Amino acid sequence: MLVLEFKAYAKPDQFQAVDEAIKICQFIRNKSIRLWMDGEAKSWFDLSKYCAIWAYEFDFANKLGAMARQASAERAWASISRFYENVKKGIKGKRVGFPTFQKNCRSVEYKTNSWKLAEDRKSIVFTDKCGIGRLKLKGTRDLNFYQPDQIKRVRLVKRADGYYVQFCISVDRLETAPSTGKTIGLDVGLKEFYTDSNGEIAPNPRFLRRGEVRLKRAQRLVSRKAKGGSNRRKARVILGKRHLKISRQRKDHAIKLARCVITSNDVVVYEDLRVSNLVKNHCLAKSISDASWYQFRVFLEYFGKVFGRITIAVNPAYTSQECSNCGEVVKKSLSTRTHICQCGCEMDRDHNAAINILNRGIGTTGHVGTSVLDTVNA
Repeated sequence: MLVLEFKAYAKPDQFQAVDEAIKICQFIRNKSIRLWMDGEAKSWFDLSKYCAIWAYEFDFANKLGAMARQASAERAWASISRFYENVKKGIKGKRVGFPTFQKNCRSVEYKTNSWKLAEDRKSIVFTDKCGIGRLKLKGTRDLNFYQPDQIKRVRLVKRADGYYVQFCISVDRLETAPSTGKTIGLDVGLKEFYTDSNGEIAPNPRFLRRGEVRLKRAQRLVSRKAKGGSNRRKARVILGKRHLKISRQRKDHAIKLARCVITSNDVVVYEDLRVSNLVKNHCLAKSISDASWYQFRVFLEYFGKVFGRITIAVNPAYTSQECSNCGEVVKKSLSTRTHICQCGCEMDRDHNAAINILNRGIGTTGHVGTSVLDTVNA
């Protein structure tokens, strides 16, 4: 599935109609959660039946298309299914993800009806009773490469800097790149974003730290405004744009770096980190979140599948302590940045860890990325 996003341009009253559709979507989702809590919904089919009942009972809910209402109920059932899966896995506490009511929904999803794409692919018309109408589309991608029947879902998303239209297209993305014959291990960190087994490093951009001054200033402006006023609402929009910019910088950095790593190597080995556990360290939580290791891993595995590369995730335990030359365990604190062993091996601790990660990946038979499974099955 490929997702293409375009900025939407329209009149203010049309965006108000989009906001109304999003509120209806939130209403359907929360009603579905309540129905499940009361024990009246045991499956997705039960929620699907109630979508039509709610449209009959509530006139405002009937404005949203039937498939859009079903898509909202699907979101609710997806959160319920995740909760059941986490319980089966033995996950406890807040991480179990008990379904909760949504307070600030920001998107509405349409399936294959209630919308029509223009022939030039530069605008889209929503034909349900919400009154959204025609939205002009602006983006860098060309929808003319895909047939209308390949578009399975259309999503309207509200962000701090405007409204966007996302197209979910059913297509298998495959690209070719010349084989390099190289194998590499990656050790991610906070001082450097990663250090590979060849000793090369990628600097940590620290987008949040760089933009923290402007974020704090925008946050102070919000705090000074009276609650419920228009000035506070404007200040919140400015603050949201600051956060949105940092989020986009992180994603852009992860995409470009992951693509570069995948196209430059045939086999990539990385750490199977549990970032949710690492951020429990309150001293390092902000820096770990700013590094966005998990997002980098997601795009490594994604581009590995696109380019047919092998990606392997290994257990990171003691990779910094073990000597990559003799295997001896050399205990060291986080402040010790140089690995020194009795065998005479002396190098940067991250370089030593990257070599250990590569060695484990070459001999592993455990967890591997999706691209490895595809290669084996082929």
